[in-house]
Amino acid sequence: MQKAKSFHAQKAVGRTMIYLILGICTIICILPFIWMLLTSVKSTAEAYKFPPTVFPKKWLWTNYTNGLQKANFPLYFKNTAILTALCTIGTVLSAQYVAYGFSRFKCKGSKLWYTLMLATMMLPNQVTLIPQYLLYLKLGMVDTYLPLLIPSWLGGGAFNIFLFIQFFRTLPKELDEAAFIDGASTFQTFVYIMMPSVKSVSLCVLVMSLVYNWNDFFTPLIYINSTKKFTLAIGLQFLNSSMGTTKIGQMMAVAVATMIPVLIVFFLCQKYFVEGIKMSGIKD
Repeated sequence: MQKAKSFHAQKAVGRTMIYLILGICTIICILPFIWMLLTSVKSTAEAYKFPPTVFPKKWLWTNYTNGLQKANFPLYFKNTAILTALCTIGTVLSAQYVAYGFSRFKCKGSKLWYTLMLATMMLPNQVTLIPQYLLYLKLGMVDTYLPLLIPSWLGGGAFNIFLFIQFFRTLPKELDEAAFIDGASTFQTFVYIMMPSVKSVSLCVLVMSLVYNWNDFFTPLIYINSTKKFTLAIGLQFLNSSMGTTKIGQMMAVAVATMIPVLIVFFLCQKYFVEGIKMSGIKD
């Protein structure tokens, strides 16, 4: 009896410690976002005041209207939305297609190509940056969106392909065989049988790709030169360099407005995101 009570007490203490650690980590992660929200409605003098105030004495909601106007937010939002949508769709479709080939068809050298594809995950982007830039420069694609779109429509990244492969391997091959017996081609089997079966992983990759492309700063900075083609990430940095430290409230207001679409999509698809990550780790 005493052993049972001691066991339950240890279990309760362990669970309490886990919740405490998770709570502390959550607070640490959310504090910068709360600071950004509060700073977005503060005056510049109050934002730099020391010791800092938690809540603003005067809530300056005009920081949002003035900041969005100065940042040319509608144009940059349109550029980012179109680019993110095209990259996300291309990533999901092409990663599915490549993964289907690797998981269902075996040929001479397929294992080698699969290993080389996974090896690209070990390479930092900075290693391939200069060769890629010179290639796109020779092809006349610099200052266009093509260097950002082409990789998404030609595989969508090794990690995304890996997630789809892991899930495709859990599907019985009898599905393919039944479709072939009914007269379906390989492409029809992929579209009508395989794609609906990987919906959870597709939504997971969709969310990850959307968040990445929406917040991507480095790649557009390298290839985009025209101001009219800037994305929100570059436009925000451009606004920062033009304002300096005198309009931090407006800077934070634009940053909050930039984050809202991604947060909405993530919270709506959070269930499918976690489910896709979990199920992609299942093997035969």
